Amino acid sequence: MPEIVISPNHGVFDLPEIVAIRDGLFDRAGLSVRFAAHGPDIAYDSTARDPFARRKEALFAADQADVFNLCEWGGIDRLERNRKQGSIAYLRPAVVAQGLVSFDPRLNEPHDLGGVEVGVNEFTGSHYTALHLLEGTLPRQEIVLRHIGAPEVRLTAVSEGRVPAAMLMEPFLSLALARGGHLLGAYFYRGAQIIAPGLDAERREDYISAVNAAVDVINAAPWPELAEIIVAETQGALAPDRLGRDHIRYTHAEPYNEKRFTESYAWMKAWGLTSGASGYRSLLPTR
Repeated sequence: MPEIVISPNHGVFDLPEIVAIRDGLFDRAGLSVRFAAHGPDIAYDSTARDPFARRKEALFAADQADVFNLCEWGGIDRLERNRKQGSIAYLRPAVVAQGLVSFDPRLNEPHDLGGVEVGVNEFTGSHYTALHLLEGTLPRQEIVLRHIGAPEVRLTAVSEGRVPAAMLMEPFLSLALARGGHLLGAYFYRGAQIIAPGLDAERREDYISAVNAAVDVINAAPWPELAEIIVAETQGALAPDRLGRDHIRYTHAEPYNEKRFTESYAWMKAWGLTSGASGYRSLLPTR
């Protein structure tokens, strides 16, 4: 049976797959699954505005990965750009918050950010959640987002005062707070699992079952063990015991349905974040 290759995302989002591989849950489901290894033939840039210049999209587009996860709105965006056919298999298990963080004592609530730059990575969860979070308080014309790049780059920019505020998820949110930043607001969201057309329905269902089994393992496991996996990408800057639990949780994968797509797509269209060309059937896998 052909192996399934995952294009890596941040550990906080990929934790169920990491655990499923570590504990042999994919093997038990009769699947051969691994994470893609970055090779010299695939160049990527974590600060690029073009989403397909970033690692997970670049590997998928180059046919070096079969699946990857990202925020729901980003999933719609990537499929609509249509550089490679694919579909949204399910809403991923990771329920993670993007936190609105500042080191400026004059900024204490979202209302303080009218006309103030907020650092994001365009067309990712930080971008879309910033809009969701701020539009409840500010007039749209006062919301100012600035593309900075990957979370570690945003953290550096906001901590050095090069941008007044930024959206960050774990483990960079905990790292920002440990360094003296403060939280102005948070927005929880689920993401989408993108799959290539060649992943048939049977293997897709077996994959989801193994991921859900990994969620059960995660929810029963000691937190320090999981925290070590999540903070690894900070390269020692954040100790596992400093990783907060308030902005991370894991639940079973959920089907992606027409109602969810219609609501999300209408919101994206209202912000001019879509061409308006996608349809429900084009985003869901063949059953």
